[in-house]
Amino acid sequence: MEPIPGHPEPRARRMSSNNNKKDIQIADEALLATLGYKQEFKRAFTPLEVFGIAFSIIGLLPSIASVLFNAIPNGGPAAMVWGWLVASLFILAVGASMAELASAQPTSGGLYFWTYSLSSPRWKCFLSWVVGYANTIGSISSVASIDWGCAVQVMAAASIGSNGAFSPTNAQTFAVYCAIVLTHAVICCLGTQVLARLQTVYVVLNVMLCLAVIIALPASTPSNLKNSASYALGNFTNLNGWPNGYAFILSFLAPAWTICSFDSSVHISEEAANAATAVPWAIVGAIGIAGILGWAINVSLAFCMGTDLEGIINDPTGQPMATIFNNSFGSKGTLALWAFVVLVQYMMGSSMLLASSRQVFAFSRDGALPLSKYLYRMNSYTKTPVNTVWFSALLSILLGCLAFAGSAAISAIFAISVVGEYIAYIIPICARYMGTNEFKPGPFTLGVWGLPCAVTAVLYMIFMSVVFMFPTTPQTDAPDMNYTVVVIIGIMALSVGWYYFPVYGGVHWFKGPVATIEKLPMESMGGMSGMGDMSGMDAKGKGSDSGSFEGEEINVVEDGDSEKKQ
Repeated sequence: MEPIPGHPEPRARRMSSNNNKKDIQIADEALLATLGYKQEFKRAFTPLEVFGIAFSIIGLLPSIASVLFNAIPNGGPAAMVWGWLVASLFILAVGASMAELASAQPTSGGLYFWTYSLSSPRWKCFLSWVVGYANTIGSISSVASIDWGCAVQVMAAASIGSNGAFSPTNAQTFAVYCAIVLTHAVICCLGTQVLARLQTVYVVLNVMLCLAVIIALPASTPSNLKNSASYALGNFTNLNGWPNGYAFILSFLAPAWTICSFDSSVHISEEAANAATAVPWAIVGAIGIAGILGWAINVSLAFCMGTDLEGIINDPTGQPMATIFNNSFGSKGTLALWAFVVLVQYMMGSSMLLASSRQVFAFSRDGALPLSKYLYRMNSYTKTPVNTVWFSALLSILLGCLAFAGSAAISAIFAISVVGEYIAYIIPICARYMGTNEFKPGPFTLGVWGLPCAVTAVLYMIFMSVVFMFPTTPQTDAPDMNYTVVVIIGIMALSVGWYYFPVYGGVHWFKGPVATIEKLPMESMGGMSGMGDMSGMDAKGKGSDSGSFEGEEINVVEDGDSEKKQ
């Protein structure tokens, strides 16, 4: 058959597509090499799937369900609707500033790597250490908070199904939580291609569930439970006792926890095709879409929740959203819908553990974590870092033990996940403008809006980090205190203490990122930023006197197995 005039043959199109993919792969590997790292992962994540991991971790509806108890008592419908909108705009500023850095230096180490490359020489090692630990504890806390929320939702379903006869104990909820974390670990040990394909499924289910609730909830709610526009958009009910203005700010924890951990896309940079473009747009796109859909969900809830806010908060299920659904859909309809809420929440935890394991892998690759030589291993069969998956999972289970210290203690992991991540976000954004560097943006850039956006983002995160350490109510006691300040400051103090520990501390041996390549392609350095001090690397990956990389020899294993520092 003759080809149609003016149209390429199918085979030619396939060859062109394959050539384009090969060119992108070569460009990605060359860009990673300028950052000092050998390509170890398969780049199986398409741009849509890179967006998918950020969006699936946000997991709008189940996330809102998990933290709705922060919005309803701190302003009621008005806080749910307008608090979400205000906080989303600030979070978008944070994401945009992060996206610029991700576009310039797309590596799994992400935040602590940017901090090292952009900070002043005197502080780069210490700040990189602090950011690495803050990001690590923040990501592991995110796994714990997501999976604890999933366990609570499973128990809420059991309570609804028994018409309130079943009331779970902490031990029962913790057992379900452990089962969820362990099954996530099994999933995250799969090959990169399988994990990448799952993200598309996660995105579709997330969007469908959001649209179903936005449309079905108003259609099913009895007229006596439907609220007027003046009530849904203007009623401010403060149940916790703080001044109204501060209570409104406390309601920001709901959107702040929901639209968080978007650095997850950064941590799979070395598994993404065209990472310098795909990763930043995934961050901004996930935040933007989550902000819009999340606002629509909150508006729908505000119009359909009735006026008995205390009854919703104090319901035996412990899940305000489940109570709202039960009032509108009945027990059977709620159980059917709640099954999908639990499923999507479960998917969130899987994606978050994936991202957390990649952060741990990158940090251990640079020798900064305890047991780094055991954690920095690539499984020869799956070509994934199985050891770091189980490390993150086991630490998440340990964090879940806070449940036995009381409801306030386990609630702290939600705030810890936000505060830990915010510490890790603030420092590299500040380093870009305050450090001694020559930052050159990648394909994604804000131009002249970069500095105003960064200032807005940093001020917001500093303010909210302080707010999230306050107790839920002004009158509190030891069981009901906010344990966020204890856990986050305790962990960060231990990390700093280890850094300055005599003889064995990181200050004596941690010199920042460690090269894993035989030779840096210096001709590719032109477009990169702040990495001038890496030019001292020799063919064995040894650092120059500037201390840009740790002065250790690296053996490169060409078959993709783990690379071991000698």
